[in-house]
Parts: sequence; structure tokens; C-alpha cells
Amino acid sequence: MNFEGLDPGLAEYAPTMHSALDPVLDAHLNPSLLQNVELDPEGVALEALPVQESVHIMEGVYSELHSVVAEVGVPVSVSHFDLHEEMLWVGSHGGHATSFFGPALERYSSFQVNGSDDIRQIQSLENGILFLTKNNLKYMARGGLIIFDYLLDENEDMHSLLLTDSSTLLIGGLQNHILELDLNTVQETQKYAVETPGVTIMRQTNRFFFCGHTSGKVSLRDLRTFKVEHEFDAFSGSLSDFDVHGNLLAACGFSSRLTGLACDRFLKVYDLRMMRAITPLQVHVDPAFLRFIPTYTSRLAIISQSGQCQFCEPTGLANPADIFHVNPVGPLLMTFDVSASKQALAFGDSEGCVHLWTDSPEPSFNPYSRETEFALPCLVDSLPPLDWSQDLLPLSLIPVPLTTDTLLSDWPAANSAPAPRRAPPVDAEILRTMKKVGFIGYAPNPRTRLRNQVTIKYSKLGLEDFDFKHYNKTLFAGLEPHIPNAYCNCMIQVLYFLEPVRCLIQNHLCQKEFCLACELGFLFHMLDLSRGDPCQGNNFLRAFRTIPEASALGLILADSDEASGKGNLARLIQRWNRFILTQLHQDMQELEVPQAYRGAGGSSFCSSGDSVIGQLFSCEMENCSLCRCGSETVRASSTLLFTLSYPDGSNNKTGKNYDFAQVLKRSICLEQNTQAWCDNCEKYQPTIQTRNIRHLPDILVINCEVNSSKEADFWRMQAEVAFKMAVKKRGEISKNKEFALADWKELGSPEGVLVCPSIEELKNIWLPFSIRMKMTKNKGLDVCNWTDGDEVQWGPARAEEEHGVYVYDLMATVVHILDSRTGGSLVAHIKVGETYHQRKEGVTHQQWYLFNDFLIEPIDKHEAVQFDMNWKVPAILYYIKRNLNSRYNLNIKNPIEASVLLAEASLARKQRKTHTTFIPLMLNEMPQVGDLVGLDAEFVTLNEEEAELRSDGTKSTIKPSQMSVARITCVRGQGPNEGIPFIDDYISTQEQVVDYLTQYSGIKPGDLDAKISSKHLTTLKSTYLKLRFLIDIGVKFVGHGLQKDFRVINLMVPKDQVLDTVYLFHMPRKRMISLRFLAWYFLDLKIQGETHDSIEDARTALQLYRKYLELSKNGTEPESFHKVLKGLYEKGRKMDWKVPEPEGQTSPKNAAVFSSVLAL
Repeated sequence: MNFEGLDPGLAEYAPTMHSALDPVLDAHLNPSLLQNVELDPEGVALEALPVQESVHIMEGVYSELHSVVAEVGVPVSVSHFDLHEEMLWVGSHGGHATSFFGPALERYSSFQVNGSDDIRQIQSLENGILFLTKNNLKYMARGGLIIFDYLLDENEDMHSLLLTDSSTLLIGGLQNHILELDLNTVQETQKYAVETPGVTIMRQTNRFFFCGHTSGKVSLRDLRTFKVEHEFDAFSGSLSDFDVHGNLLAACGFSSRLTGLACDRFLKVYDLRMMRAITPLQVHVDPAFLRFIPTYTSRLAIISQSGQCQFCEPTGLANPADIFHVNPVGPLLMTFDVSASKQALAFGDSEGCVHLWTDSPEPSFNPYSRETEFALPCLVDSLPPLDWSQDLLPLSLIPVPLTTDTLLSDWPAANSAPAPRRAPPVDAEILRTMKKVGFIGYAPNPRTRLRNQVTIKYSKLGLEDFDFKHYNKTLFAGLEPHIPNAYCNCMIQVLYFLEPVRCLIQNHLCQKEFCLACELGFLFHMLDLSRGDPCQGNNFLRAFRTIPEASALGLILADSDEASGKGNLARLIQRWNRFILTQLHQDMQELEVPQAYRGAGGSSFCSSGDSVIGQLFSCEMENCSLCRCGSETVRASSTLLFTLSYPDGSNNKTGKNYDFAQVLKRSICLEQNTQAWCDNCEKYQPTIQTRNIRHLPDILVINCEVNSSKEADFWRMQAEVAFKMAVKKRGEISKNKEFALADWKELGSPEGVLVCPSIEELKNIWLPFSIRMKMTKNKGLDVCNWTDGDEVQWGPARAEEEHGVYVYDLMATVVHILDSRTGGSLVAHIKVGETYHQRKEGVTHQQWYLFNDFLIEPIDKHEAVQFDMNWKVPAILYYIKRNLNSRYNLNIKNPIEASVLLAEASLARKQRKTHTTFIPLMLNEMPQVGDLVGLDAEFVTLNEEEAELRSDGTKSTIKPSQMSVARITCVRGQGPNEGIPFIDDYISTQEQVVDYLTQYSGIKPGDLDAKISSKHLTTLKSTYLKLRFLIDIGVKFVGHGLQKDFRVINLMVPKDQVLDTVYLFHMPRKRMISLRFLAWYFLDLKIQGETHDSIEDARTALQLYRKYLELSKNGTEPESFHKVLKGLYEKGRKMDWKVPEPEGQTSPKNAAVFSSVLAL
């Protein structure tokens, strides 16, 4: 509100009148009002003023219901009805805020918002209240806790704010601009210039923003661009208040007279349909405030500062009979507000009193208010008992009377000495195994404590500045966990480190849009190229979410379930394991390859029969069903994995010893009694179902099915029995001076190093590192645990395979780490083979590693088979036949050919040639090694960022936003057609887009919909193949901010193939510079006017790279280019890194700071 024309007597109300310590009653205050009011030490009324018994509230007629003192003697500056709860908020000239609950105006909370400035506007939100002062915006909880405190420039003089949506706020004042603030990030997002300064009132409808100016004008602005659409010159002096309802705008204010400003008794009314004024409305009071109260009709409430209130229709005549009087304690009314329900009116006066008028005896402030939380009363019936046996019991808990005498506990310094708390004792096992070098001791980790859990702390840059190298010292690539349904990361790593599977998957390519085998091959290719940097499974998980079977099996977790840990991860990953093997098996059986993907089927893995996944994982079986009538039915079948079947619980209590091989044989050759149909009996009969093995798989996959305490107790008991036996054998070997090397190997000792395993290394181990399987002549199966020492007795495993004997080595274990708070996590222990080490690190050896998303570290092999069932539960086991890799051709032939770059049809039905924005490459234009390609991509948001505001106002990112590529553009970088795009694909998406980011991406709703889009629409897989071909051929990509582009597209590009202008024009420890500013400074181009265009951005990046080569003389003169960069940063600081508007600005090439560039 504008106070220019108000009573000059208000100048005496200075903020210093508010004293928090020594309240003084103002001389103007009517003493009779305070007769029944109790004041607390801060001068605040504890109870509302009761209405006299003679007052009767008539339905439909506004009458005074209650009056209350907010702050004695300090004028009320603003009042506001809470939009979410039954509360009334009041702000004072002393910067103090007070809230009252319900129509009885019971005091709810009272706190200081600002120490010197008055509160000028209040806005209620769902989680708190916004308070605006002169140059400060404070967001506080309803109880008074600060959520954030946003300081504006000290030269600002703010008067009004407007909440445009749940997270965007406009702030206006006496300056010539309006600020836009994002409440989620608490950052200024936009600054709109205002032609007429002094915006003190703001309103909004579904058509316009309305800004009331101190000059007496009301401007109507566009909701999207904030540009002025229309302007009403309401009053010649100043504007006091205005309101909008339907198609009417009513305003009151002051007119210029010879003696100064005078209150105008004519209300200006405007018709928003025709954008013109209609007949002014003459009223009988001096209007200072007005509001529409649309209950039955569009009534206007007009309030004067002296306390007169008149109701009238905006298009009718004002009737003097419709005037009622508010009886303020002070001489003037300072503020006025109407509740959302229109049942209550609130008035604040210059003496700190608040008056509530209602049209019913029991009004409600909002149609649907939520329940208000109240502080629990402090009830202390009795003191808790104290336990004197506790050494750390603080004596301060004992209530003692205040005394000046010396206390018994006040001992002199001579009789007391400080006794710090002792450190916890060191584990006895650590002391026993410790070896000292100087004064430093070294000991193996006894693993008696849980590992520390690593969580990503996101910054404002998301993941870009997170130090992944700290958690991965190897050259193997981890996988990022923040993507939805990334619980399967550990299983992806297991499949990747199976060499035949890795080669097979990368040789596969088909025409299905969502093929898990293709997407897994692309992900494996990224893992191959990475040198320790983490990769994302975005595209693979995107295809995974589209598979109907995955949803039917409950494998797709909602974000809420994943965050809260509701799903059982152990069961989930075992179902996922079965699903992925089945899906890959089906994908590999589809051998028809489209013309565009010629050569994909030429892999050495392809066969005319079963898929190679079937050859690797499938176990052929005979299922026999024997009825009690003697009839036997035999059916052939196959399975890709086995589920462990445990002995009955009755036998477990006796502590009977079971080898893992025994349980595995019982699970493979399963025998059970069940009801089945008998053809001979022609009815369901009890039958004995048995399973016989005809052919063993090359990779044995086992789901452990430890889903209850019964199975966990079985593992725990068998581990204890195995531990006792191992300790006994260890003792026997230690006593015997002459012992066989095989005995040491059986206990896990490396060859040639006679080191006896420690006690801790033998605990919680039941799982063998190797098992031996033999097919008998009568279709039986023998299974036994196998150690390397058994070769002395049985001979090499390779030689025995001719007789149906196979040795399987443990290759991976997937375990569930229990955590009752978060649901736990899944990790994998993987034995990485020689070929991976040779390819990544140039060494030939095998090593066990722990894979926990992006954390990778080498571990001792015993850790892979140690399962403490209190926190580490086995889920999946992978055993592979010894010398498996020698059975398969492991060559990888890139299945992507140049034909993917040729012209292709658009998915969009309305797309025509006239809409084409690119020219596909001809055969003679195919890129070669080292060719330049300009690249830019645009994105849309699938999931918004999840963040929280700390108590100090800073922001903490819980989960970054999930982006999806929406448009990819590639531009020719050389030749006669340089600068002409050859790829400009809009990516069709089936997932829900929450934000198209049109201002930054240029993508509009409908552009990605094949039914209505007019763009060249393709699948993500089609465009991905084009980029993969360009990467594989060796082109160099030129762009701005390519790191994020490749990250979201899910591509791993070698660093020597990326020329990023963000880093070319960057000085160390300085800010990154936008493409728009670089284009203006170096190229005299103004790009990205209203929205971004990827073709324009890609071309500009190419031109900037040419400019870089020109200025740096192809990198031969770094000193001269450094001077150019210094000039760039100096100019940027002067311009606040903003490109100037066209008028009144000179080209940077004419500026003195550019002289060094011209000299070059």
C-alpha cells in the first residue's frame, strides 16, 4: 500500500517505539479497552478482548465479533488471513509478527521478524509464512523457526509480493524492476524491468499480472513474458488500493490538488473485456482500502482510515445506508484484509489493536482448513528416578535450591584432578596379529564392524563435482546409483565380467526399439571405454521399464518404495536375475536382422539352433512323474538357473553337518511329492516328481532364497560347523611339521606361501570356492566340494571332462547388506579375470573385487564367501566351468555400419519435407578419422530435483533431477556444406515429461508426440546408433558443455575426441562462461534470444572453435591467448556477464579491451 497521502501524524510512529523489555502504554490508548486484558512482560495481550454480551451477530450482516491487542502502542502495518489454517497474521511497524487462532483470536505465536524495519506484506504457504520488509524476505515456520532468510540489495525498497505458483514469487517496490525468486532454490531467477517505477500493489488473474504504481497507474502484464499489455491511468496523484474480480478492476487513490494530494471519492472502475473505463463509482467515505467480497454478488467493501466502511455494487450507486463504523482504539485504520471464505474481515489500527468483523457467530476463515498443530503442555508430575550405579550420571539432574553456601561437590583443586573418558579397548584379535614397524602397528581387518556406508552429497552442480575417484582407485568403471531402479547395478557388473556374455552382448544388434540385449551391449561398451569414471545405466533402465513382464513381476519400483526401502531387495534381485536371463535368451533367439543393421548377425556366437545364452546358462533336464498306479511320464525341459532347496527344519536343530554340495545336489535333482494329473487314472493323483540332469550348463547360476529366519539359521549353523572343523584341521596341521601343500591350499593359503589362515578368515564360511560335478551312467549326478589339492588325487579337471566330470569355480556372489532404516543395499563380490586386467591395467592376474555401485575396491577372497547373517545375506551365486573362455570365440565385431547415417523416415505422422531442418549425409560425405562435427543436445525433465532447506537457509540436494534427451543436432564441421546439419532428431519418449524446459530447450509440448508432432521424430536407439558410429569412426565433437550432453545421452566419448568451448575459453579457478556471452564477445552474434536452438548453438560452437584456433595460432602461442582470456573476464565482470540490449551498446570489437584480439 502507498502511504504518501495518509495522515502526516503517522510520522511519529517510529520503529523505536517497540521495546521488548520495558513496555510503555501509549498516551493515545483508551484505558477502558485494557481493563480486562492481562499483559505479559513484553506488553502483549494474553487473551482476546471479549465482546459485550449485548452484541448480537446477525447472519449475512457484518458485525464486530472480537478485538485483540497485538502489540500495545505499535501500529499494525499489515494483516493477512492464513490460506491453509484458521489463523490471522498481523505484522507491526516494529517488525514483530503475531498470529491468532480461530474467530476467538486466541494467541498462537509471536516473534520478531526484523529488528528495525516494518513488515510490509505477509503471504502464507503450506509449510510456513513469508514476511517482506524493506530489503529482506524471510520464510518462517508458523511457530517462529526460520526456514530461510533472503537478503535483498540494501538499496532496495520493497513494498509488495505476489505468489505466482507454489514455488515462484514476484517482489516489487519503489525501484524500476521486479524480482522473480525461486522458493525451492532461494535464488533470483529473473529481473523484469519496469517502465514506471514504484510497484506497491500486485494482483493476478488467469489472464494478467496487475501492477499498481505510486504514480496512480495500473499496468496489465503478460503472464509469461511480463511485458505490458495495457495500462490504466487511474489517478493523477497516487494509488491507494485496487482489486480485481471477474472482468472488473476497481481502484481508489489520491488526486492532485493545488494544496497537495486529496483523497478522491470516485472509485475508478474498468471493464477488462473492452479495456476501457466505465462510469466511476461515487462513495460517501474517503476510500483508503477496497476489496471485492463476491458472496452473492460482486460487492465492494470500501474502507476509510477513520473507520468507515461502505458496501456497494461496482456498477450501481452507493447507498449511505450501507455504511457501518469500525471503532478503532487509535485514530486511524492501518490495514484491512478479507478471509478466503469471505466470512471475516480484519482491521488493524494505529494503536496495535486488531478488530475482527464477521457475518456469522461461528465463521471459518477458509473453506477447507487443515488442522492446526499446538504445542504440547509441559506436564511434570514427578521427577524420574536416578540410578546411582551409573558412573556417568550427571549430578546436574538433581534439583537443588539456589544457595550462596559452598556445595559439597565443590572440591578444592588440590583434591580433584581431570579424568577424561577412556578410549574403547582395541580388539584382542588386532593386538594378536599386529606387526610393529617403529611405533606404528599394522594388523588385518578382523571385520567385526560394519563397513561405512557411502552416500553421495550432491551440490548445486549435481554429480559433476563429486569425487568418484576417492571411492574407486581402480580402472574399472562403477555405476551410478541415483537413477530409478538402479538396484540391479551389481548384477549388471556380474554379467559384464562374464567374458563370453560380454562379447556376445556387444555383438548383438536388432531393430527392436526397446531391446534389453542391445541396451546392455551399449552399456558394456561404455564400461569398456571408461578408465575408472562411473557410467550410467539410463538407457538400459529406460528400456527395462517398458518391458511389460518386468512390471508384471514387480521388478519396477516406485520412487517412494525405493527411497523408503519397502521392497525386499534380496527377493527382488533374484527375480531380476531370472528375468534378465530369460529376456536375453529370447532376444538372442530373434535372428532376423534388418537391412540397416547388416553385419550384426555375423557374430561367431550366432547359431541356427538355441541362443548362445541358452548354451551358456541352460541346463537340460528330464522331469519324471511317477503315479502310485505305476504310470510314469517323462518330459524334457531346461532351466537357466536353480533355486536352493534346504533340508527340513526338524533336522537343522540337531546341528547336522551338510556340505554345500549336498544341498546343491538336492536342489538340482529335486524330488518332491505333489498332486498331478495321471492319464492312466484320469484324475489328479499324488505323484513323485523327480528331476534328472541330461546336460550341465557352462555357467551355473544359483538363487539362494534366504528369505526368512529359517534359511538364515541354516546358513549360520552350517557355517559354525564348518568353522569348528576348519579350526580343528588347522590345529592338526600346525602341530605337524611335515604336511602336504594340498592341506594349506584347502585352507585358502596361496601357493608357495605357507601362511596359516587367521581365525577371522575362517569364520562364517560355508560356501566352497569350487565344486565338482560328475554325470553318472544311470542319469545321476554326483556333486562334491572341490579344492585345488584334490587335483593331486583326481587329476587335472580338464582331463576329466572327457568322462563327464566338470569343475566349477566361484566367480561372483551377490549379497544383501541389511539395514532396517533404509532397506539395505545390494553389492557384488566378483572375481575379475586375466583378460579384464590385461585390457585395463596391462597386467595378467586374477583378483576379487567388491562392487558397490560406484565404489570398487580389491578384497581378500575369503570376504566373498563370508556371510554374517546378522547383516550380510547371500542372494545369488555364479559358478563357471573351469577354462570356460577357451571354449568360445571372444572376438567382438562392431555391428554398427555407416548405413545408420543415411536418410530415415520420421515417426511423426504430420512431418513433411517442408519441415525438414537438416540434409542427411551422402555416401561421399561420410566422416573420417579426425573430422569435426558440431554437436548440441536439448533435454526435458522426467523427475524434478528433490531438495530440502536446512535451518540455516542453505539448500541440500537429496536427489538430482532426472533428465531425458529430447533433441540431438549434428552439424558438418568442414567441406562445402560446413555448418549445415546432417542430424536433427527429436527423440520420441513414452515416459511422462514433467517439465519441457521450453525457455532453455526450445522443446514444446507435442514436439515429442508422434501423433501431433511436425518435427523429424526418431527413437532414442536410432539416434544413439548414429552417435556411436561417429564415435567409433574417430570424429572430433565440437560443442559447449558436452560433458553433460554425453552424460544424459548415455555415451562414453574418449577425451581426445571432445573439443568443448566451455574449457577452451576458461581460466583456472574462474567461472565458466555461457555460449551466449562468448558468441557476443568474439563473434558479434546474439543468440538464444527467447529460447535455445540446438542448430544455432552447434554452429556457434564450431565458429568459436575456429576463433580459438585463430587467436591461439593453433595452440602455439598460449601467452597471447591468455591475454585475450583476461580481457574476456574483465569485460564479463563489467557487464555482469549479461549480453546488452541492441540499443545504445557498441560492438565489443570496437571496445578498447578487444584491441589485443584485433592485433593478433
